[in-house]
Amino acid sequence: MAASELYTKCARVWIPDAEEVWKSAELTKDYKNGDASLQLMLEDGKSIEHTLDPKTKNLPYLRNPDILVGENDLTALSYLHEPAVLHNLKVRFVDSKLIYTYCGIVLVAINPYETLPIYGSDIINAYSGQNMGDMDPHIFAVAEEAYKQMARDERNQSIIVSGESGAGKTVSAKYAMRYFATVSGSASEANVEEKVLASNPIMEAIGNAKTTRNDNSSRFGKYIEIGFDNRYRIIGANMRTYLLEKSRVVFQADEERNYHIFYQLCASAHLPELKNLKLSSANDFLYTRQGRSPVIVGVDDTKELCTTRNAFTLLGINESYQMGLFQVLAAILHLGNVEIKDRDSDSSVIAPNNRHLTAFCELVGVTYQDMSQWLCHRKLKTATETYVKTLPRLQATNARDALSKHIYAKLFNWIVEHVNKALITNVKQHSFIGVLDIYGFETFEINSFEQFCINYANEKLQQQFNMHVFKLEQEEYMKEQIPWTLIDFYDNQPCINLIEAKMGILDLLDEECKMPKGSDDSWAQKLYNTHLKTCSLFEKPRMSNRAFIIQHFADKVEYQCEGFLAKNKDTVNEEQINVLKASKKFNLLVELFHDEDKATSPTGQVQGTGGRTRLSIKPDKSREKSSKEHKKTVGCQFRNSLQMLMETLNATTPHYVRCIKPNDFKMAFTFDPKRAVQQLRACGVLETIRISAAGFPSRWTYQEFFSRYRVLMKQKDVLPDKKLTCRNVLEKLVQDQDKYQFGKTKIFFRAGQVAYLEKLRADKLRAACIRIQKTIRCWLARKKYLRKRSSAITIQRFTRGYQARCLVKFMRRTQAATVIQKYRRMYVEKKRYRQKQAAALAMQTILRAYIARQKYQSLLREHKVVIIQKRVRGWLARCWYKRSLIAIVYLQCCIRRMRARRELKKLKIEARSVEHFKKLNKGMENKIMQLQRRIDEQTRENKSVNEKLVGLESSYTVESERLRGELNRLRGVEEQAKNKTNQVTSLLEELEKLKKELSVTQQEKKTIEDWAHNYRDEMEKMVSELKEQNGTLKKDKDDLNRLIQEQSQQMTEKMARAIVQETQQLETDLNEERSRYQNLLTEHLRLEEKYDDLKEAMASSNVSKPGHRRTDSTHSSNESEYTYNSEYAELEEGSRAAEDVTRGIDTSLTLKLQKRLTELEQEKQSLRNELENKEEQFQRARARDDAEFKKARGAELEYESLKRQELESENKKLKHNLVEMRQSLLGNAGASSGAPGSPAYKVLLEQLNSACEELDVRKEEVLILRSQLVSQKEAMHHKDEKETMTEPSVYAEDVSKLKDADELKQACIGLKDTNRLLEHQLQTQRRTYDNEVEALRGELQNVKEENNRQQQLLAQNLQLPPEARIEASLQHEITRLTNENLDLMEQLEKQDRTIRKLKKQLKVYSKRIGEMGAGQTEGQTSPGQMVDEPIHPVNIPRREKDFQGMLEYKKEDELKLVKNLILELKPRGVAVNLIPGLPAYILFMCLRHADYVNDDQKVRTLLTSTINSIKKILKKRGDDFETVSFWLANTCRFLHCLKQYSGDEAFMKHNTSRQNEHCLSNFDLAEYRQVISDLAIQIYQQLIKCMENILQPMIVSGMLEHETIQGVSGVKPTGLRKRTSSIADEGTYTLDSILRQLSAFHSTMCQHGTDPELIKQVVKQQFYIIGAVTLNNLLLRKDMCSWSKGMQIRYNVSQLEEWLRDKGLMVCGAKETLEPLIQAAQLLQVKKKTDEDAEAICSMCLALTTAQIVKVLNLYTPVNEFEERVSVAFIRTIQTRLRDRCESPQLLMDTKMIYPVTFPFSPSSLALETIQIPSSLNLAFLTRV
Repeated sequence: MAASELYTKCARVWIPDAEEVWKSAELTKDYKNGDASLQLMLEDGKSIEHTLDPKTKNLPYLRNPDILVGENDLTALSYLHEPAVLHNLKVRFVDSKLIYTYCGIVLVAINPYETLPIYGSDIINAYSGQNMGDMDPHIFAVAEEAYKQMARDERNQSIIVSGESGAGKTVSAKYAMRYFATVSGSASEANVEEKVLASNPIMEAIGNAKTTRNDNSSRFGKYIEIGFDNRYRIIGANMRTYLLEKSRVVFQADEERNYHIFYQLCASAHLPELKNLKLSSANDFLYTRQGRSPVIVGVDDTKELCTTRNAFTLLGINESYQMGLFQVLAAILHLGNVEIKDRDSDSSVIAPNNRHLTAFCELVGVTYQDMSQWLCHRKLKTATETYVKTLPRLQATNARDALSKHIYAKLFNWIVEHVNKALITNVKQHSFIGVLDIYGFETFEINSFEQFCINYANEKLQQQFNMHVFKLEQEEYMKEQIPWTLIDFYDNQPCINLIEAKMGILDLLDEECKMPKGSDDSWAQKLYNTHLKTCSLFEKPRMSNRAFIIQHFADKVEYQCEGFLAKNKDTVNEEQINVLKASKKFNLLVELFHDEDKATSPTGQVQGTGGRTRLSIKPDKSREKSSKEHKKTVGCQFRNSLQMLMETLNATTPHYVRCIKPNDFKMAFTFDPKRAVQQLRACGVLETIRISAAGFPSRWTYQEFFSRYRVLMKQKDVLPDKKLTCRNVLEKLVQDQDKYQFGKTKIFFRAGQVAYLEKLRADKLRAACIRIQKTIRCWLARKKYLRKRSSAITIQRFTRGYQARCLVKFMRRTQAATVIQKYRRMYVEKKRYRQKQAAALAMQTILRAYIARQKYQSLLREHKVVIIQKRVRGWLARCWYKRSLIAIVYLQCCIRRMRARRELKKLKIEARSVEHFKKLNKGMENKIMQLQRRIDEQTRENKSVNEKLVGLESSYTVESERLRGELNRLRGVEEQAKNKTNQVTSLLEELEKLKKELSVTQQEKKTIEDWAHNYRDEMEKMVSELKEQNGTLKKDKDDLNRLIQEQSQQMTEKMARAIVQETQQLETDLNEERSRYQNLLTEHLRLEEKYDDLKEAMASSNVSKPGHRRTDSTHSSNESEYTYNSEYAELEEGSRAAEDVTRGIDTSLTLKLQKRLTELEQEKQSLRNELENKEEQFQRARARDDAEFKKARGAELEYESLKRQELESENKKLKHNLVEMRQSLLGNAGASSGAPGSPAYKVLLEQLNSACEELDVRKEEVLILRSQLVSQKEAMHHKDEKETMTEPSVYAEDVSKLKDADELKQACIGLKDTNRLLEHQLQTQRRTYDNEVEALRGELQNVKEENNRQQQLLAQNLQLPPEARIEASLQHEITRLTNENLDLMEQLEKQDRTIRKLKKQLKVYSKRIGEMGAGQTEGQTSPGQMVDEPIHPVNIPRREKDFQGMLEYKKEDELKLVKNLILELKPRGVAVNLIPGLPAYILFMCLRHADYVNDDQKVRTLLTSTINSIKKILKKRGDDFETVSFWLANTCRFLHCLKQYSGDEAFMKHNTSRQNEHCLSNFDLAEYRQVISDLAIQIYQQLIKCMENILQPMIVSGMLEHETIQGVSGVKPTGLRKRTSSIADEGTYTLDSILRQLSAFHSTMCQHGTDPELIKQVVKQQFYIIGAVTLNNLLLRKDMCSWSKGMQIRYNVSQLEEWLRDKGLMVCGAKETLEPLIQAAQLLQVKKKTDEDAEAICSMCLALTTAQIVKVLNLYTPVNEFEERVSVAFIRTIQTRLRDRCESPQLLMDTKMIYPVTFPFSPSSLALETIQIPSSLNLAFLTRV
């Protein structure tokens, strides 16, 4: 294909980048041939111009389509190159959180630096038995492939795990070994797989350390061979180690640690057993503090030491050896702290009593003097003499460190040797799988001897890897008959030759080590001289003469020559070793050095420094020979061990795991492209890609190609032959024939062709989608238009009709309203007028009357006031006149007196004076004249006055008379006035008083008014405040009520949830307990089978030994050994004793009669008591209510009538029984002791007759009572008299049968005895009656208290609101009814127990009577009896003695019964031709007979044989579903029979009366029921396993891989790993296969008569297995997580639900078990973009765990370009929303989980006596009883 066709606009390419290695870009312009550059746009929107190389003109790498990104196999990528590989790994690791990816035959594992839940036992079980390409990449898939190839190809396998430090090699190897240990198990009881796994913590403790790159870095390489026997079970293991980093013992870089074991010992120094090691903190020792990082975060060294010690113990290294190892390790630490000081420039010394050296010597058992001597000195030997030379401090320190390293290396080798001894087994090894955990390619700033050896090993491994990949490619092409062209691949043989060939680097190094004065510099010169010009892979650095560069397959590495010789020699002071060997107290140390040669270097020479010369010593021949044999250089040893390793790997089939370290900072899921691509180049992954890309990397089967690219074909191109169809289509699509090749079963494509085909497919689908969208949109638009038009017309029609109807209705209503309003208004106005008129008249009348009354009162008051005023005013006027007159007269007198006095005084004064007299005389004359005139005038006046006076006297006399009369009258009036005045005074006083009171009252009124006003204001204010408070309180109340209601509702809901949770928890606990118990049963069964197998093996090996040994199953059945019930045992003993005493006289009959009489007496007494109670109630009821009395009395009479009828029937029955007894005795008495006339016979007859008489007497008393009752019913009086007259006749007839007086006398005595007995019983009954009365009184008191409580509750309820009152009433009524129901149930249970007990006693007595009666009939009948009493044969048809439904067999036929009924029975014939559960019924009928004859041995042996036989047949045919189902149904039916006929009340209530008669009478088989229940559980689990084995191969193929809806999903391109096709081929299981198998299971169980509830549990378990296996495979297969697959799954689930619906099993809980699978399918189909989608997913996926949801989202893969991937941000949103969920972190569902089974009691309605045994069962020796 031309580049112009691929490099078009919008094509995406990869361009180099300095930071990200490769960066994605998109072409913005088409590329044309000859263009010098490309116009590109980066993902960030930046446009650049990419210039092509003018020489090569190589175009940049093309990107793969998005649907190919994230593939499980890198070889599935269409474009195979470095950027595609890097991007695919990054997408899987960062976005999908997937750490494993296939790259052809290589598994690439990226260290996540985080613990992932993908290594549990559930994951192991999921990968077990699966093809490698069917599941997602995993270390378990590689391990399973190796295990399967070992078993299939009979060839040893190897798993090569490589990678640099910190990449996760050790963890990967450990998980691979764990997988082998889990899936294979061990062939012996020694738990070899546990020992193999236990070697890991030991080797990690002594060989792993913390480095800057890894917290648990392996500092050695190891190869573990896990051995298997011919059944491919682990039998042992062997470990080889390579190149331990000894230098770490004495030196650690910053942020690094020594080996873990040292820190574990220091952390556990406080333990008592480690006190003698004298250890302390790790910071106190030089060898553990140099890295300054003694603690690893998250690691507890104390616990790790416990794990290490447990592993030592498991591997057989006892406590003493462990303490010895710890002593050596502690001694190394103390040795490192030994301080060596300078004595002078050429010598050193150790201070005396150095505590660390002292501790070292004590721990290793050597002397302080010797060790201090040889730490600072060394011995030199010459031909004649031996010299001891001092060492300077630096050399002494190096010698000390060399000794420490040497001791640790010896200890390491010793531990490895003993671990291998513990893993060795005596069983012959058939094959093995090797796990190689070795260091990857390393390059540091300073590379030394260790890196040289590591890279040399990686060169060898890379060569082997390249050859293997090339070989596989060649085999694939030859297999498919593809023309083979030689693929050029990198061959690193020149580099290997440079290192290991003759005169190579290692040879020159060994040669230089042998030279007396060899040094690193001279060795470097030899390398330059030998290889610098001859080998292109060898280079010399420009600026150094002590280094060299080698071009390895991964990169160039510069090695520093310094230290190469010393590390290659690995020398140690010989005398120091001799001192250690001389230890006599420490045997372990001697054992470490037992093979140590005396020579410490290959040449026996000692290196000197600092001016001292190296002395050449000539050793003897034996010493030289020993050196050559035992002391090889490190390089030589490593080359030899590496050669052995390569030979081993070449002899096996290798599997490769390449571990990648994503970053150098140990950050979880952080991908550094630079570091990753560096490791990809170094580990050979890119070489694999290059080899694959050089040929035909993409491979499709014809069927897959046809299914995927069917859309590119036309209908005419499709032919019946799919191969020819694909050939024709491909020739049309791809013109270049070299781009593809047709193989036998596959089509091979060159790189890039699948991308081109995908582009064509996407274009075709896009065009089809556009056309479909166009058509659909047109159809939808037209449909929408037509729907809208039709809707509009319909709406208009209905709207117009509605409007018209509304108008008519409005007009009608308006008219009607007008009429109604008219009459209504008229009526209202008329009524209002009449009301006003009546009111006006009433008001006028009242007002006028009121006015008149007021006017009359006013007139009356005015008249009275006028009279009072007149009188008062007259009296007041007179009083005022008199007072005024007196006052005036008095005043006049006073004034006149005053004036006269003045005048007199004046005259006196004047008289005394002359002047006065003169004046007086002067005036006197005038005055006298005046007086004379006045006297004259006075005299005239007196005359006139006298005349007048006379007239006046006459008038006065008349007037005086008149006035005197008037005076008298006035005096009377005065008297009256005085009286009135007194009254007025009193009235005035009263008035004043009233005024005062009025004023006081007014003041009080004013005060009160003021107070009232203030009070009113205060009250109004208070009322307003109270109203406000009331409103607030009401609001608060409402809020509180609402809050209380909410809280109550919440509390109720919370309680309900709590109850539901508690119930669920209890159910869960119960199910867990059941599961635990049933798992223990399973384990017990497994151990039994194992024991039986071992026993059979022993029996087969010891055939000649006679005798019988009890099997384990028989021994296990001892749990069900029958034990007698104590009650029945005592009863049986009592019955046997009674038989011995009363064998001659049938006293039991008399006792029965007396018992019957006692019952009759009790009935009479209870009847009398009831009569009295009823009469009292009747009287009270009649006084209260006549109607109720009549009703109650009628009920009482009916009740008494029923009681009387029952009494009559009981009497008749008793009489009939007595007659039959008498006849039986007369007819069957044959023994001489029972003959007529014998004393015993007479006594018996007398007792019988006396009992009859007593019966008649009691009957008469009953009749008297009855007559008292019937007296109220006159209609029944004559009938009662008739019965009363007829009954004594029977008594007379019975008495007439007595022959003579002796019999009467005996009867009288017997009657007296009976009377005494009855009197005693009567007293007992009276006491009982008194107790009952007391009890009734107590009950009455309780009733009263209850009544009071009811009243209180009623009063309280009346105070409650209506709703609360109703609720409280309902609650109280429920409580009351519940209590009553409980009381009634308790009474009912008590009565049932009593009845049951009496029935059992009655059966025992009946049995005893029958046996005694049978004993009496054995003798001859006497002649006297023949004459005196005729024999009347009697047949008593008693149902209690009808022992039907039993099968009798002889003891010797038991084995035949078990053989024919269990061992040789064919379930198919029984299920088809016979009734279900027939073997169970037959066995139970045989058991019933053994119980009937009271043979405990027979019962025990029958049950034990049955159980053992069922176990045997299940062990023999346990894989046959029909057999297991058949015996599960029969075992359950046998268990139900044991329950149904056990006699327990809980089971008897389901039986008929006839079935209750068949209950077991002598033995309680409750313990055997438990054993049989356990057996049923084992059979159920066997059934589930059998079904699981049948369904397991069908589930994944039918539920996931098969396309039930054809064409929905297409097959994506596959890689080198073959994946199971989803296209159904012949022999492929489909969903119909699963449904047919489920139907077969169901029909088989139904034919066998399995209980419906048990069938539901089986179906539920089946569906759980289907759902769990399907979901687990979905979670582990990225290719199944797509939208179309979700649709397929939902359709398949709907078909399963339809099957449940057809079978009527929808309520069995099976559908709920599929809920996780349904939700997973929905999760694949829902939108996964926005936060709303996330919320919907969280609320939908409740049955899935967070880990499962995230896993599905990570695995979601678009099949077509139209689907979109789930973004990382969306997944993080889901994780954030689900982080509060409390759930198990387990990813997969437990497919081995079995729901705990229960066996609900299912009684059978089949009558045992109706069962017929078919002749086909060969059970003719059974006899029906």
